[in-house]
Amino acid sequence: MKLVLASQSPRRKELLGRLGLEFTTKASQVDEEAFSAATPEELVKTLSREKARWVAQRESEDAIVIGADTVVVLDGDVLGKPGSQAQAREMLRRLSGRVHQVYTGVSVCQGDFTVTQAEATQVRFRPLTEEEIHCYVRSGEPMDKAGAYGLQGLGALLVEGVEGDYTNVVGLPICRLGHILLQFGIDCLALAAR
Repeated sequence: MKLVLASQSPRRKELLGRLGLEFTTKASQVDEEAFSAATPEELVKTLSREKARWVAQRESEDAIVIGADTVVVLDGDVLGKPGSQAQAREMLRRLSGRVHQVYTGVSVCQGDFTVTQAEATQVRFRPLTEEEIHCYVRSGEPMDKAGAYGLQGLGALLVEGVEGDYTNVVGLPICRLGHILLQFGIDCLALAAR
């Protein structure tokens, strides 16, 4: 069995690696800006499916490919990766003292068979001062992350609470992925017990 993660995200690689599975990575070349959807959940499902299928078409027929896409949503607005430090600061100001949602779509593809699901998690930011926002942005951490923060790093200092799957906020909902992989004959717990 060949398992491929359709992502170069170090966070997704680390989360999948924790399951003890052997896998390779291959980034998709899907133009994310070319897709839209009625809801954030549908958007991440579509993008994760397109990423998985793009890589699957370039792998052997028996390869099992995992695709994922994550967005941060506040007041119905999708907050992607900031394009500048000014955008990062603005996103963090908006998130300060508020609850927002993180959606991740996960798709697993083998040949013509694809399973796609989405996970949603509520995240509550504590109120932030301007100095804290500036310090965090200067750290560089927000610049490659949806919503301009990373819960697994310094961003944990900004978050008061998480309701739902923590790994979803990091970018790969492991519990949901484990259930999907069962449909492809991969039982992560049984493999770990060997």
